Amino acid sequence: MTDFQGLKALVTGGASGIGRATAELLAARGAEVAVLDLDPSGVDKPLRAYAADVTDDTAVRDAVAAAAADLGGLDVLVNNAGIGAQGTVEDNDDAQWHTVLDVNVLGIVRTTRAALPHLRLSTAAAIVNTCSIAATAGLPQRALYSASKGAVLSLTLAMAADHVREGVRVNCVNPGTADTPWIARLLDAAPDPAAERAALEARQPTGRLVSADEVAGAIAYLASPLSGATTGTALAVDGGMQGLRLRPVNR
Repeated sequence: MTDFQGLKALVTGGASGIGRATAELLAARGAEVAVLDLDPSGVDKPLRAYAADVTDDTAVRDAVAAAAADLGGLDVLVNNAGIGAQGTVEDNDDAQWHTVLDVNVLGIVRTTRAALPHLRLSTAAAIVNTCSIAATAGLPQRALYSASKGAVLSLTLAMAADHVREGVRVNCVNPGTADTPWIARLLDAAPDPAAERAALEARQPTGRLVSADEVAGAIAYLASPLSGATTGTALAVDGGMQGLRLRPVNR
């Protein structure tokens, strides 16, 4: 497919996992792609790499401005940078709450705020935020993370309403548990990594984790000019976790 031919895209958190898969897919489909990440040293051509911390407004503004200048504009913004957290509402202290919300919610605010002047000049402007199934389903031991992603879902809808008449579409993807470096670190830290992986796989009706490439495909669908009538939408990529209620397997 060449639906992104001639378009310029910026992907935050694009050095690994879902972000990297998305950046590479957009490039394969014709886009010129800039990656913004804390450590983009592993990013190779044809992707362009820019270092920035999404909690630093000045760094974000500088990186977005540099990327837009180098690309010659900006048509697509993928707000993918994020961090996780485990625990109930009792387990995370105020500092952890501030850190996760600063990255997962305000990171989107800062990047979008810097990108909007460029996006308004595009005839194919699209923003896609990486949300989570945790925004719509109650998951154990994910109170802080779920709260941050619930905010991302609401923010996506508000942004879509604010900017639709400016020609800027805004959507989000809600991945289920994805096979990413963050999940790999959680599994490594578990008392029984194999049992923990099996439990995560079992709660998704497909019986497996979501792949980064599958989430990237959904992001590309929402960002594509072919989806010009789609805005204010949350697209689940969760192996059926949100909507399906399967009967137990007879043994």
